[in-house]
Amino acid sequence: MRPTSISALVVAALVAAAVGWLLLSFFYNEWPAPPWLPVIVIAALAAAEGILAQNTAARVQRKRGALPVEPLAVARYAVLAKASSLAGALYGGYCSGLLLFFALDMSREFSNDALPATAAGVAAALALIGAALWLERSCRVPDQDDPDDLDKDSKLN
Repeated sequence: MRPTSISALVVAALVAAAVGWLLLSFFYNEWPAPPWLPVIVIAALAAAEGILAQNTAARVQRKRGALPVEPLAVARYAVLAKASSLAGALYGGYCSGLLLFFALDMSREFSNDALPATAAGVAAALALIGAALWLERSCRVPDQDDPDDLDKDSKLN
């Protein structure tokens, strides 16, 4: 499995920002205020993945006192990290598009009411992207010396 591409996350965020901008510009009067629940869920997921990344890194690197980790669990963590980084990029891009729209149209009352939840959504999404990329990096197997190569080198000397 390849590491998550930063360019793919940027493209996803830009597309989501464009969609958010277009939806809000066409349906401004019918658009509901952004809710706080997705922000809370994304922030909690970012915190959980950050803790998981720290724990997984210690276990994969076999640091003293850390229990060994199941290889299948590490694969699941890597898939979770890839999905979370993409979801964070999409939600962060969407909220960024809304923020840009609100910044250019601060004359309406709706913009002032929606600004805190939207800005918090961008912050939570950035935290999720960071935690997900950290978790993905924590799932990498460290470079190890191959025992067969060591035996060959000792026989040559």
